[in-house]
Amino acid sequence: MPRPPEPNRICGAAPVRALFLRRPQAVLRLFYTEERRRLAGPLCQHLARTRRPYREVPPAELARIAGTQHHGGICAVAAARFAAPLPGPTLPAGLPPAPLLPVLDGIGNPHNLGAIARSAAFFGARALLLSGDPRQADLSDAAFRTAEGGLEHLEVLRARDLPALLRGLGGRVLTLAAVAAGGAPPEAIPRDRPIALVLGNEEQGLPPATLEACEARLTLPGSGLVESLNVAAAAAVLFHALGAVPRRAA
Repeated sequence: MPRPPEPNRICGAAPVRALFLRRPQAVLRLFYTEERRRLAGPLCQHLARTRRPYREVPPAELARIAGTQHHGGICAVAAARFAAPLPGPTLPAGLPPAPLLPVLDGIGNPHNLGAIARSAAFFGARALLLSGDPRQADLSDAAFRTAEGGLEHLEVLRARDLPALLRGLGGRVLTLAAVAAGGAPPEAIPRDRPIALVLGNEEQGLPPATLEACEARLTLPGSGLVESLNVAAAAAVLFHALGAVPRRAA
């Protein structure tokens, strides 16, 4: 019998707050240092009502529990969360439910995934789509920590056949491939329909099949002194350039 997946360790004030706000039922345990006692107080009250354990611990013990020194003084152990696999080459009804749907194809660094998710949530996206490329990172402790709570506000999906899905979006969604050179500048992109912005692996870019499935290509112009931006930095600039607007909290 396969072992159940290891739970996530969600570290940092903003990620833990977002976890309790969006998925309180997923929290299994909470650990915090003396410095985070005020933040932890209301969270511990919720855990006491639901009979889940919590404990104040020294920083060194919290680092051992969290698996990192970058725990921000608080760590929630939560039921493992992964991108939800799509059953076929179509998006669920209602998606994309915002002007912009970020699509990640072959981005293996979980810190980049988390940083993109943080920017996506900031600019009002409601979902994040991952490809089936084996290089593509899934949700992880590092991604949650870097996202600063952003992943809790996004529906995260995984497409088995991304090119087929992109082709199926034709007409109602502008499928836009971000490329280092040769694409249109952001100001030339029409805003008459939602945009699926496809971001690829930093070293190799987007696979040919993904590029061919996209309706248009987009390039962020720069000074030419360096070839390109880090994919997470480029994503944030493009989200803003394409006119994504922050949404009010529900």
